[in-house]
Amino acid sequence: MTTTNTTPHPVAAALGAADASVRLRAALAAGSHPDPVLLDPLVRRCAVEPDFFVRDMLSWALTRLPPELVLPRLRRELDAEGARARGQALHTLSKIGDRRAWAWITRGMLRDADDDVARTAWRVAVALVPEEGRSALADELVTQLGRGGHDVRLSLSRALVDLGDVVEPVLARAAASRDAEVAAHARATELLRRDPETGFDAAIAEAQRIVALGPSAAGGSGDDAGAAEGSPAEGSPAEASPAEANPAEGGAAEGSAATEFGQAAEGGRPAEAGRAAESAGTAHNTGSAQNTGSGEDESAAGSGRPEVGRAAEGGVAEAGRAAGSGPVGEDGRAAEGGRGA
Repeated sequence: MTTTNTTPHPVAAALGAADASVRLRAALAAGSHPDPVLLDPLVRRCAVEPDFFVRDMLSWALTRLPPELVLPRLRRELDAEGARARGQALHTLSKIGDRRAWAWITRGMLRDADDDVARTAWRVAVALVPEEGRSALADELVTQLGRGGHDVRLSLSRALVDLGDVVEPVLARAAASRDAEVAAHARATELLRRDPETGFDAAIAEAQRIVALGPSAAGGSGDDAGAAEGSPAEGSPAEASPAEANPAEGGAAEGSAATEFGQAAEGGRPAEAGRAAESAGTAHNTGSAQNTGSGEDESAAGSGRPEVGRAAEGGVAEAGRAAGSGPVGEDGRAAEGGRGA
């Protein structure tokens, strides 16, 4: 008589525990001791996991499995009905960093109605796009200028800036748009492209002022007028940044630049997952991590959980070492995330 062992894998069972701390330790154990049998449980849990830190650890655990197994499974998740499933699949692709996945990034993803999914798609697309596709991607991304609130617009500006000089002509055209929101967002992005230390809020404020007054009345902001008319001559006053034109505003922006634009923790790297696990910081509060997406996971490594350090029979150290040498991480900052998806 043949019997079938139906006992679930202990780690797979723990991934569905009610306690987020238990789920976090289970995800850590899955990454510390990679086992292909855990592929489906990990992917399925990504689609429904409400806790940000657990989601990030789940993605890290998936990067520890062979790409030949993980990539086809993630490709199926890109068509999932749930926004969290799509966003987390994109986020995990950004951490794996395999450029074969570029062909799977569709226009529909870049225009997804869910802001967190779209933000993650922008980040992943910029990280994976081949050189010959950068101009076409810039043309596509610029159609999303003016979309959403502060965080969404910051994510789009980062993605456009990361594409490099190919965005200059498309931003110049968008800066001349009759839509004031689109024009201001385009001008702010160009300001950031020229001077990343400006800070997004300062760039937006300056761009809105220029749009409201008109380029000829901007007074010392000829660089923005040039965004619509073409690049200014080298060494001309048009190249002065808003921080140089207005020292008070520049000084205020400088302090916030690192957090608003310079940092790129959107999604975290595998090493960040290891550091988050190793941290013996404040106690876990499941109510504090209710982000629904994996769009820009900028806070991933910033908060630790003491209980993780006891996880998986010393798997923390192994996870940290594995993460440190793991595949390409987040955002292109590549492969950002998230703050969100």
